[in-house]
This record gives sequence, structure tokens and C-alpha cells, in this order.
Amino acid sequence: MKIYNSVEKFNPDFKVVLTLGTFDGVHIGHQSIINKLNEYTEKNGGESVLLTFYPHPRHVLFPEDQKLKLLSTIKERCKMLEGYGLKHFIIQEFTSNFSRIKSVNFVRDILVNQLKVHKLIIGYDHHFGRNREGNFEELSKLSDLYSYKIEKVEPQKYRDISVSSTKIRSLITESNFPEARKYLGRHFSFCGKVVNGEGNGKNLGFPTANLVVENKWKLIPENGVYAVIVSYKSETFIGMMNIGYNPTFNSNIKSIEVHVLDFKEDIYGQELEVSVVQKIRDEKKFSSVEDLRKVLEIDENKVRLIFKNNDFIKKG
Repeated sequence: MKIYNSVEKFNPDFKVVLTLGTFDGVHIGHQSIINKLNEYTEKNGGESVLLTFYPHPRHVLFPEDQKLKLLSTIKERCKMLEGYGLKHFIIQEFTSNFSRIKSVNFVRDILVNQLKVHKLIIGYDHHFGRNREGNFEELSKLSDLYSYKIEKVEPQKYRDISVSSTKIRSLITESNFPEARKYLGRHFSFCGKVVNGEGNGKNLGFPTANLVVENKWKLIPENGVYAVIVSYKSETFIGMMNIGYNPTFNSNIKSIEVHVLDFKEDIYGQELEVSVVQKIRDEKKFSSVEDLRKVLEIDENKVRLIFKNNDFIKKG
């Protein structure tokens, strides 16, 4: 997959089969659109292209409100989109000036003149342009004028509920990871760099990798203890993760700590991918370190029991 950091850097010499949108999480609805692109190019020639905008428009248009957290970073999206067979990924910087482009001008100047779109395939609810004034109906009206083909993809549904990034974010916030997996088509995950911690886990007999997630917009689960899958150097391991303030040790610093089961390597400075499978319990302050140790042993047994079902290891 080729990646472009602006529309100006994309100069195709092939038929462009294009979709556009944020594609946060690359959930099963997004996957269906990518599949449509690939099916069309296989039958009719051309190559699949996705145009997205970064940062998220809401973060730019409402700078005082940064509460929106995202299911995936741009780096994570690149990896997932390539895995689903996308050929070209254009990441256009979203600015206040860009937000003021009228929808009709966006179609003419960017989609037609710059990207040379041959076929446009978009989701049923896609909006674009100044004040989100552009939609499928407008794109359809302009398709004859600018000689491109257009197709609308209806929503993917699970249990009669339309799949959306907003719905999945709510499920993650509610710690409903099994349900979120069905909408995403894989486990919700995040990446973090291993840094030095306080050493409390090691002293308890449960050494942990302390993770720092550098992207400020990445959605992180609520405080608590979780069963997780850890990916490191193309290998996968099971583990348990604690997110929170370590109240038993009276810490006031929030941390993400992962105890990787049956793992002995020194991984300081390395990056881990953590896939969250299930919440085990809320974070709790214990009356003594020994009481905490006993509960951690119970937590580990719960994790091992969960992963007796190998289906959890499947991430696709």
C-alpha cells in the first residue's frame, strides 16, 4: 500500500476507484466498502484509493473540546487498511481553511481535477465540504457533469443495529469488549511503548510492562483489570492488564501495566500491541499488599480460563 501525505502528492496513471472518510477503527462497515473497491478493480481495472483527513475534523473545528477519543491512530489505520487490500491511502491535513471549501468546489478541484476519480464508492451517511453540506445526493447530481461513476454502500448491521465508530466507542467505554469485537471484526487494540515503572508488580511476583500511549486522541479503556492478548515481534502471548492509579500503593499517577504470562524477556523500550478481550474486575484498593497478591493470583487463573478457548486469539 502506498501512502501519500496530501492530495497534491497523488498523481495517478490508473483508473481511480475512490472512497473517502475517517474510517476510524476500520470496522466491518468500513471493511465492506474496501471490499467493494477491490471487487470493482478486479473486474474493471484500476486501483483502490482511500482519502482521509487528519487530524479529525472535530479536533480542528472545536479546539477547546478534545474529548473525542478515537478507536485507531493513523498508524494503526495504515496497518489495518493494508491488511484489507487497499492499494493507496491519502492522508490530507485537515485545517480551518480546508474546512471552508464548498462541497461543489471540493468535488471539482480535489476529487475530479486532482485525484481524477473514475468511480466513487461511499458509505450511506457520508457528508463532506463546508458545514458538511455535501452528501451522496449532491455527488450523484455532479457525476454526469464530471463523468465519474458513483455507488452507495448501505450500512452493515449486527443484530439489526447499524455499525458505526460512535457505537463502538460507546461499547469500549462501557467495557463491552466481546460486543465491540463483533462490530470491529477483531479485538479492540492499542499500542504502547514499554517504560520503567515503580516495580510494584515485580515485587508482588507479577512483573509488568508499563506502557505509554503517545497519541493523545487514542481511546483507552476505563480503569480496571483486563484479560488481554499481547503481540510482540510477530508473536502473541496472553496476559492481564491493569489500568488505573494503583490505589493499594497510594499512587496518584495513572498507569497502564501488562503482566505477560509465561514470558521472561527484557522488553524495555519496545512497542507492544495489546488486544483487549474481556474486563475481569474494577480496580480496587486492598487493605494489604498480601491481599492484593492473592487477588492477582485469582485474576491470573481467570485469564488462563478465558484463553482456554483459542478462538479469542484470532484477531481477524
